[in-house]
Amino acid sequence: MKRTVIATALAAVFLAGCSGPENKVEEKQSAIVQTTNKVELGTFGVDLTARDENVKPGDDFFMYASGTWYKNYEMPADKTRFGAFTSLAERSEKQVNAIIEDIVSRDNLNAEEQLIADFYNAFMDIEALNKLRITPIQGLLDEIKAIDNTDGLTKAFGQSWLTGVNSPIGGGMWFNRLDPNKYEMSMGAGGLGLPDRSYYLEEAERFEKTRAEYVGHIASMLKFAGLENTTERAQAILALETKMAEGHWPREKRRNRDLTLNQIKREDLAKEYPGFNWDLYFEQTGYKVPQLNMSQPEPIKAMIDLVNKEDLAVWKDYLTFHGISGNASLLSEDIFNTNFEFYGKHLSGQQEPRPRWKRAVSQMSGTQSLGFAIGKVYVNKHFPESSKEQMSELVENLRKALGERIEGLDWMGEETKVNAQAKLAAFVPKIGYPDVWQSFDGLALKNNDLMGNVKNLRQFFRDDSVSKELEKTDRNRWGMTPQRVNAYYNSSFNEIVFPAAILQPPFFDPNADAAVNYGGIGAVIGHEMGHGFDDQGSKSDAEGIQRNWWTDSDRAAFEAKADKLAAQYSQYEPIEGNFVNGRNSLGENIGDVGGLAMAYHAYKLSLNGKEAPVIDGLTGDQRFFLAWAQVWKEKRTEQSMLNQLRAGTHAPGRFRALTPRNHDAWYKAFDVKPGDKLYLKPEDRVRIW
Repeated sequence: MKRTVIATALAAVFLAGCSGPENKVEEKQSAIVQTTNKVELGTFGVDLTARDENVKPGDDFFMYASGTWYKNYEMPADKTRFGAFTSLAERSEKQVNAIIEDIVSRDNLNAEEQLIADFYNAFMDIEALNKLRITPIQGLLDEIKAIDNTDGLTKAFGQSWLTGVNSPIGGGMWFNRLDPNKYEMSMGAGGLGLPDRSYYLEEAERFEKTRAEYVGHIASMLKFAGLENTTERAQAILALETKMAEGHWPREKRRNRDLTLNQIKREDLAKEYPGFNWDLYFEQTGYKVPQLNMSQPEPIKAMIDLVNKEDLAVWKDYLTFHGISGNASLLSEDIFNTNFEFYGKHLSGQQEPRPRWKRAVSQMSGTQSLGFAIGKVYVNKHFPESSKEQMSELVENLRKALGERIEGLDWMGEETKVNAQAKLAAFVPKIGYPDVWQSFDGLALKNNDLMGNVKNLRQFFRDDSVSKELEKTDRNRWGMTPQRVNAYYNSSFNEIVFPAAILQPPFFDPNADAAVNYGGIGAVIGHEMGHGFDDQGSKSDAEGIQRNWWTDSDRAAFEAKADKLAAQYSQYEPIEGNFVNGRNSLGENIGDVGGLAMAYHAYKLSLNGKEAPVIDGLTGDQRFFLAWAQVWKEKRTEQSMLNQLRAGTHAPGRFRALTPRNHDAWYKAFDVKPGDKLYLKPEDRVRIW
C-alpha cells in the first residue's frame, strides 16, 4: 500500500504454466480424468453445500454458486476479505510456519536455515522491540532532519529502496521491452500514502472523511519523532500529496503500454528531464544506468517541479512520516498499532491486526526476503512431482485448445493468425518452483536486530541486481515464491508461471472430476495464456518484444470487442456510486473471458467425443461452470472493496464469477433465458479468444 510506484512492463495476473510447445497432447488426457480416490471438496471437487439454490443461476450466478456460504460466513476480525484464494493462502501460511518453527527448534542448522531462524527470532522478540521504540530508525530520522537543500532531498529519494520511505520519483531494474535479453531501468511517479489518486481528488463524503482521518494519522505518527505542531504539519503533507496526485496519470492510462514505452539514453536525461540531480540520485542506487524507460513522462516532470517548488520543510516532514509509517511493522507495538488504526482499520476495515507469527511469515516469504529459502523446503514437503506432471499436461491441453480457437476466429485474418500461433507456440510455462534457486551466499542476519536484518536484505538484493545490470537477462528468474497462492504472465519472456501453492483445491485436485479441474485450474491457465493476448499483452510478440504484429483491420476488430467488454464490466456497482473500472480491469477481464472459453474447449477435447457423466444430478457443463464460480467466492469489507475498485486491476471476485454470461454453453447448462438478470442477447456476449 505504501510503496513508491515502480512502473514496469510486467503484465502479471492470476496463474501461469509449464513448457514444451511441441509436446503431444492427444495421448495425455489421463491427467484430468476422474479417479476413485477421495476428493477434498464434496464428492467430485465442488462444495455443493455452498450453493443457494433459491437463487436462479441466471439472476446471480455468484450467489447461486456460493450464496449459502456468503450469507453464513462471518469475517474474522483480522481479515478484510476471505475466499478461495485466502483459504489456500492460510493453508500455505500454516505450512510455512510449521517449517519455520521446526527450523527454529533444531540445532546444527545449515546456512539458509540459520538465516530463517535468526530473522524469525528477531521478528518475534516483541519485548526487545518495545524497549527500542523509535530507536531502530533514529539514524534515518536524524538524516532527514539534517537535509538543507534539494540535493539532500534527492539523495533521500535515491536511498528510499534501503530506508523504506516513499519517494515521488522511483524506479527499478526491469527488462528492456524492445530487447528482453537486456535489463533496463524503468522510472515512474509515485509516493502517495493513500491507495490511489482518487482518494485525494474526489469530493464524495467518504473520501473527505478518509482525508481527515489521514491528517490525524500523520499527526499521530509525527509525534513519535518528537515533532511539535503535528496537525498543521500533517495538513501540509496532505496538501503536498494532493499536488502529487494531481500530477499522476489515472490507473487506466498507466497500464497503456504504448504510452509507457519512452526509452532514453542516460546522457540525454538531464536535457529531457531538467531540474533534478539524476547523477546524485543514481549514485545512491549503485546502478550504472546506460539507458532508461521513463514510463510516465509528464508525471515525472510534475514531480520534479514539486521537488523544486514546494517548501523544503514540508518535504522533510513528508519523509519523516513515511519513514516511520513505512517501517512501522518493524518497530514497537505502539508504533505498529497506531499505523494499523489507519491503514488496517479505517482504510481496509480490518478490526484487529493479524497474529504476529502470521506477520512474520508474510515478512519472510517475499522474493526480496527469505521466500526462496523457505520455498525450497516447502516444495520438498508439500509439492509432489506428480502434480507438476499433471499440471504440465493440462497446460498443453489448454495450448492445443487455444490454437484451435485461434484458427477458428472469424474476426482475425490469416496474417495475424500466423503471428498469434507463433506466440502461442513460444509460451514458456513454469510450474511449481524454479529450476535454479536463489543463492543467499554473503547474506548476514542477526537474531536480535530486526531493522538491521531488513536493511541487510534490501542491500543484498540490490547488490545482486546491480551486479547483473549489464548482463543478459536471467530467464530462470521467478517473480513469485513457490508458497505464494497466485500466478502471473510475464510479457517480456512470454512465460506463464504457476507457483506450487496454487495447485490445490479448489483450483486443482488430482482426484477431482475433469470438469472441475478444467473449470478451476484450467481456466486459470487459460487466464494467464489470455494475458499474452489481452489489450496490452497482445502488444508484444512471440519473443517478448513490444511491437505491432497485427494488421490494422484485425487490431481494430479486437479493440471493438475489448471496448464492449470494458463497457459491460463498468456497469457493475459493488458500492453505491462506485463502479468497477472496466477499462482499468480490462486485461484481467479479457483473461477471464478468454481463459474460460479455452478451458471449456479443452474440457470438451478431453472427453474424446463422449458424453460427460451426470454426478450428483449435475451435468459436466454445470460442474465446469460451478467450479469456476466457486474459485471466485469471496467476502470483503466495504473498505477493502473500495480499495479494489480504485487501486486494483482485477474486478472483485463476485463479478469474475459472472464471466460465464458471455458463454453460450452456460445458458444451456442452467436454462438461462430472456428476463433473467444476467441474460445477454447472443450479439451482446463478448467472445474474443
